[in-house]
Amino acid sequence: MIPGTFSAHLENRIAAMQSEGIVNREHVLQSAQGSQILLSSGKRAINLCANNYLGLANHPDAIRAGKEALEKWGAGVASVRFICGTQEIHKQLESRLAAFLGKDDALLYSSCFDANGGLFEALLGEEDAVISDARNHASSVDGLRLCKAKNLRYANGDLKDLEKCLEEAKSARFRLISTDGIFSVDGIVAPLKGVCELAEKYDALVMVDDSHGAGILGPNGRGTPELCGVADRVDILTGTLGKALGGASGGYIAGNKQIVEWLRRRSRPYLYSNAVAPVIAAISLAAVEIAAKSVELRARLHANAALFRNGLKSAGFDVSSSEQHPIVTLRIENDTVAKSMADRLLEEGVYVMAFSHPVVPKGQARIRTQMSAIHQREELETALLAFQKAGRELGLIP
Repeated sequence: MIPGTFSAHLENRIAAMQSEGIVNREHVLQSAQGSQILLSSGKRAINLCANNYLGLANHPDAIRAGKEALEKWGAGVASVRFICGTQEIHKQLESRLAAFLGKDDALLYSSCFDANGGLFEALLGEEDAVISDARNHASSVDGLRLCKAKNLRYANGDLKDLEKCLEEAKSARFRLISTDGIFSVDGIVAPLKGVCELAEKYDALVMVDDSHGAGILGPNGRGTPELCGVADRVDILTGTLGKALGGASGGYIAGNKQIVEWLRRRSRPYLYSNAVAPVIAAISLAAVEIAAKSVELRARLHANAALFRNGLKSAGFDVSSSEQHPIVTLRIENDTVAKSMADRLLEEGVYVMAFSHPVVPKGQARIRTQMSAIHQREELETALLAFQKAGRELGLIP
């Protein structure tokens, strides 16, 4: 039984967070993912929260593939792959992901969090060094905590600081530069061309977590490395199947055959976690096939992002985002105001979430919106009117 003093301690901490406006409330949904969602209250809202960039989370081809896989493969192998065997659908997905991303092979994980958590410790030792961007995703940060390699951090996107760290790590046996492809709070693209040039100068490997880029960026949708023209210069790619590539769960690491084969033998989250459910593997496989051919979907996605981004800027909002990515973020700074903005927008029928501490540093609160290819122009125009109304009420715009 939990001692009463400990429960009281947690209650006090939760109350303190609430008083500061730091509330991570989960809304209960009564519908599948889509451009609009139905909340448990019965209210329907335009959905600007999801990473469902290509609209594949409820795509009929993906659903059909999932139903067929459930009938054929069942719920799963009921264990880890090296004990109970690996189902053919997993190998098919790994092969297709590798081909799509331009790598030798790929390895599936329960999530990209697990993929990043199982990468560094398996590959590197105390003789090595990892140089990571200061704004990398929490999964990479946690993964590095498990690794004995020397950990150096460079300021976000700062190539001069990166080179300084590489100089400091010159004596290491191996050097690995770790960066997100897209820094997801604001949708900022990492300077991968400069990163790769420095990696070649200092004989370092490059690892990119491209969770928010794969499927939607670059001429063929192969992600941030393709967008930046360095697809063949990135050694390791990690990513998720829970955003553009199906919207369910699961993650992957893709790279050359030696790296993937070693991880298959030594990466603890892979070795000790049940295999990705075959229904999810089949849905993701269908999603990759759609994404590989989705010129029209990507064009619609980026047109929607431009429409919404320009609309917010024209209204006078402080918008922080790259014009290359469909994340469109409002800088609000005050946690309480950000929460009030999200609440008012929901009242107006627009579903967004406030990002506050600890998701972002204190004083850097955001309202992050994410566009989808399935948003209709009328929905985005309605959402813009709601933003303007709520923004004026809260004094964010004149």
